[in-house]
Amino acid sequence: MALKADDFDFISNFSAFWSVLLGALLATMGGLVGGQLESVIENRRRERDAALFLAELLSTIRILIEYAADSKKVGDPYGQITLRFLRSARREIDIYERNRENIYVIRDGELRARIHTIMLRLAMPIDGVFDSTDALERISTQLKSPGLEAVHRDELERRIETIKANRDTGFGFIVETSAQVRDLVASLARASGRSAESLAFDRIVQRPGENP
Repeated sequence: MALKADDFDFISNFSAFWSVLLGALLATMGGLVGGQLESVIENRRRERDAALFLAELLSTIRILIEYAADSKKVGDPYGQITLRFLRSARREIDIYERNRENIYVIRDGELRARIHTIMLRLAMPIDGVFDSTDALERISTQLKSPGLEAVHRDELERRIETIKANRDTGFGFIVETSAQVRDLVASLARASGRSAESLAFDRIVQRPGENP
């Protein structure tokens, strides 16, 4: 059967339809792939930025705690200088707590858990040192009260010794915990695409008592 002119038009239009459909499918697939690739790149960039932020924060906290440990060896162990270093370290932990959403960008679940755990293990004993220091000041004031009975004085003095011992234990725990920060910073350095040496702030920050 001979084909009519209308039949050729139909075949031509049908072929054009499939060309348009194929082009639309390819464009859609290209858009999806491009969107996924862009999302992957953006997520990786955010992870690198978060890792760098957390690494610098942890490095700063560790250095401040080392400063506090050095200061504790000179003069009043828990004098103003030691406490100022600890307060500075606590403020850095506050920065972490205010920006904690950064930790969820890190894909390594174990690394996220280690970071959060070490922040908690540092925050609580640091707060404990402050609480103990305040309690000792209050008790010392009570001991100066005129007419204080001997039995009450003995009780307050025993409380002072207990609080001092607990404070020393807490401070030791702070220093011990801060030593674990180096490994965390090394892991975060890898996640940020940096070398661990580039984030070792103690290489460029002079500690008290060190010669320039």
